[in-house]
Parts: sequence; C-alpha cells; structure tokens
Amino acid sequence: MGRSLMQTDHRTPEGPTPEGPSTVADAPPDNWVDRYAPPDWRPWLRLSRADRPIGTWLLLLPCWWGIGLAMIAGSPGWRDLWIAVACGVGAVLMRGAGCTWNDITDRDIDDKVARTRSRPIPSGQVTVRGAMVWLVAQSLAGFAILLTLGGAAIALGVASLLLVAIYPFAKRFTWWPQLFLGLAFNWGVLLAWAAHMGNLAPAPVLAYLAGIAWTIFYDTIYAHQDAEDDALIGVKSTARLFGRDTPRWLAGFGTASVLLLGLAVMAAAPEGLGLTLGLLGVAGFAAHLAWQLRQFDMADGAGCLRLFRSNRDAGLVVALFLALAGLV
Repeated sequence: MGRSLMQTDHRTPEGPTPEGPSTVADAPPDNWVDRYAPPDWRPWLRLSRADRPIGTWLLLLPCWWGIGLAMIAGSPGWRDLWIAVACGVGAVLMRGAGCTWNDITDRDIDDKVARTRSRPIPSGQVTVRGAMVWLVAQSLAGFAILLTLGGAAIALGVASLLLVAIYPFAKRFTWWPQLFLGLAFNWGVLLAWAAHMGNLAPAPVLAYLAGIAWTIFYDTIYAHQDAEDDALIGVKSTARLFGRDTPRWLAGFGTASVLLLGLAVMAAAPEGLGLTLGLLGVAGFAAHLAWQLRQFDMADGAGCLRLFRSNRDAGLVVALFLALAGLV
C-alpha cells in the first residue's frame, strides 16, 4: 500500500514525547487503541495495526466467503460456527503478524516518510528485537488456532506463509505488489472451504481468483492517495503503473471479480434457492463496485481512502448472502 510524504507525523512543537508519538499518523482519529488501550500495550497494538481494523476485515471476509460456499455445496453444521470464529481470531492474529513483519522489513523506508515515521519501530517505541518476539508470539497463537481446523486447512495455512513473507518486498521488485497482496489476503477462501470440506474444488478456486481481482481493485484505489510520493521514494504500485488509465483498469478488475464470484456461486450451487441467494449477493457486490467507480477521483486522496475502507461493506454483502444461502 502507498505512503504519503505530505501528512504530519503528530509530533509536538518540541519534538516527540519520551514515550514516542501519541498516535500513529495514518491511524483513524479516535481509534480504540489510542482511546482505551493501556498505554504500555499501545505500541504493540499499533505494530499489529489494531488501530486500523479495515485490513483485518479485508483478510477475514474471503474466509467467510469460503465458509458460505462450502455450506452451499455441502451441508451446514455447528462446526461452521467455530470455523467462522476461528477465522476471525486468526485474521486478527495473522494480520497483526503480517503487519509486524512488514514494519520490520520496511523500517528504513518508514523512517524517511512523515506518514510512517511515527510507527512503533522508527519512532523508537519498539525495538526490532522486540518486534521479532511479538511476530513469533502472534504467529504461534495463530498456528494454535489453525490446528483446530483439520489437516487440509493446516497444510494450506502453512503454505500461505511463503506469500506473507514475500509480500513486503514486492513493491521493490514489481509494479504489481497489489497482485501479491491479493494472493496472500484471499488465501482464506481456500483454507475455510478446506476446513469444512476437507479438500479443494472449483468453487473456492474461482472465489480465490475473484478475491485477487477485488484486491487489485481496492488497493489500487488506496495507492492513488500516495502515488506521487511513492514515485519520490521509489515504491512501485499499480496506481503508478496505470496512471490516468486507472478507471479503465479498475473497471476491468471489478468486472473480472464479479464474473469469477458469480461462477464460484454457480459451481457451489448449480440450482435452487442457494444459487438465487448467492447470485443476489454477487449482484450487491457488483453494485457497490460500480458505485466506487462512479465516485473515484484519483486526485482526491481523502476520497480514495474513504472508498478503500468501504470495501468492507462490499465484501460483507457477499458473505451475508452466501451464509444465508448455505443455511437454507
């Protein structure tokens, strides 16, 4: 995701406080970490991006898509409730671990950028060694959750670590870091399906591809708020790659996401009420992406951030209709 050289780093006129900045510059105002968490916990929660929950939602929602599709293709049971909860806890832990790893690898870049200089490592609130310990702790807790989901899901969860390890470096060697983010962030579709079914099938694979296209869609919008500044520090992104042609590219990836998601529903439920409800969810998803395209203005950084965050609602529409389709 992009960076901004233009935002302040929340320092006082005299400089940072001895404990470091009072908040992270790119965190939403009045987030729960800054308002309610004990002061000693805040640097660690900020390192895990607990003060910015949208990333956790975007990691979790594909997991719930996978559960919904599996319930449609198979039969719902009480274990699905645990899979949904486990995916929620796992999303918090593994997103936290991934962000911690990202901040460790990006610490030299973050120190040069006003928007990220206030993060825990470059601001001195957390040492690199401490961050590594925190990374291991979150990863082990996430692995403990994974062990409850069955052999197929465990194998897929372990396989995902390679994507998580590579992603922070993608912006250094490719113009398509959003693709690598999509590969990592949507893996939960496969994992959740496997936790229910014990195998893989065309439906989750199609949904996985749909999620990758969706991630490129929303993260390109996000990256446009920082495209000019990314050019100054040498960070590559699809926002810079697409430039003025971004609306056309977004329309293409949005259309691909909708079509692939529709095919995933049809693969899971060839006929019946489940198919109808699933496709209604896809239609709602399509309408939301179309709305984002109409609202998109690459020169409006605040608007890009608002549209990016709205993708939680787009993904929730799909998850809710798939869950309902699976239950009926």
